[in-house]
Amino acid sequence: MIDAEHAARRWAESGLAWLTGPANGAAVFPTVALALVADAALAELAALAPRGAFAELRGAELLAERAACYGFARRGRSAPGGACRLLEARGGWLAANLPRDDDARSLAAWLADDALARFAAPLGDDAWAEVAARVRARERDACVERARWLGLAVAPADPACEAPAPASGIRIATRGPSAPPRPAAAPLVVDLSALWAGPLAARLLRSAGGLVVKVEATRRPDGARRGNAAFFDRLNAGKASVALDFAAPDDRARLLALLERADVVIESARPRALRQLGVDADAWVRARPGRVWLSITGYGRSAPGEDWVAFGDDAAAAAGLCWCVPHGAPLFVGDAIADPLAGLHGALAVQRCWRRGEGALLDVALSAVVADAIADAPIEDEPSAPLAAQPPRLLGAPPECARELGADTRTVLDELGVA
Repeated sequence: MIDAEHAARRWAESGLAWLTGPANGAAVFPTVALALVADAALAELAALAPRGAFAELRGAELLAERAACYGFARRGRSAPGGACRLLEARGGWLAANLPRDDDARSLAAWLADDALARFAAPLGDDAWAEVAARVRARERDACVERARWLGLAVAPADPACEAPAPASGIRIATRGPSAPPRPAAAPLVVDLSALWAGPLAARLLRSAGGLVVKVEATRRPDGARRGNAAFFDRLNAGKASVALDFAAPDDRARLLALLERADVVIESARPRALRQLGVDADAWVRARPGRVWLSITGYGRSAPGEDWVAFGDDAAAAAGLCWCVPHGAPLFVGDAIADPLAGLHGALAVQRCWRRGEGALLDVALSAVVADAIADAPIEDEPSAPLAAQPPRLLGAPPECARELGADTRTVLDELGVA
């Protein structure tokens, strides 16, 4: 039985209440104990790591870490980061997440209105008002289907009880051969991921003792490099930086050779993108005992969702989280909360497998991780007294700066014997 008072207190003091509720109204406490879910996951991860590895961190505060760096606050049906909105259509609500330049260029095609072609990213309130008006006149499910076909991060936003039941948030897609248990060995982690969930998982594995190499494409590096430097440093400080031109045959060969030397791989690409590079995650897991591959996607590696684009806010909405508020209408809960929840649970799953010597391809879906939390940690009672929301805060000392793109390419390849 979840203690509603404890859940509400952690929600308030972590900064998550600051991020949840109407833009000009009071903070809202959800009916799911996400703060306690995150605290429990980090506590379990700490139990599998060297003593004191996570002494300065707490799980719930990790969920609000980006907001603390950016200074975000609650904005109701607009996500704290501003790129995602809850929009009402005929037949239901949807979450539209449009942070990229290409997203703005796709508006006219999505909503069949050339007038929308004049808008550019980041979309302002005037653009969103016109998008909302077009969406309001259309059938919700058709809107979502067309958006996904165009590669936009748009999802239905139904209550959890009405959303399709997803597969487990973390499932083993492929089992590889096992190695002897290795409670103290440090893995070589190759981090191919970008933005938030994957880099957070790699950061936590580094804190647990792993050697992490962040690999980026020279032509398309991690988009988070263009964002808040303090947040990027928190996710990526201490990782060696390797940059390769994935369009060049020699560098693709170096990538494959680097992966062959890895014990753990983390990536957040759609499966077809890796196949185009000649990377076969299933074969990689089977090729050497005890290897662990962490694949983070919006909706899992299997059809129909394997090619759907998703980010943290819309993935959480797809799981029904926006209705887990006693408000009578959907609201965003936290800041892109599916990302840090998936990163935290992904790191825990990797650490479990690595310590036991289990070879596995771990399939982690942002939406399903949130759906698991909603199902596993409902709060039936409301707190007896209102609690004051506190702004998100950063725990621990500021980290060192993340390495410049490609700063360690030659050194890492030489040390690992990659020609």
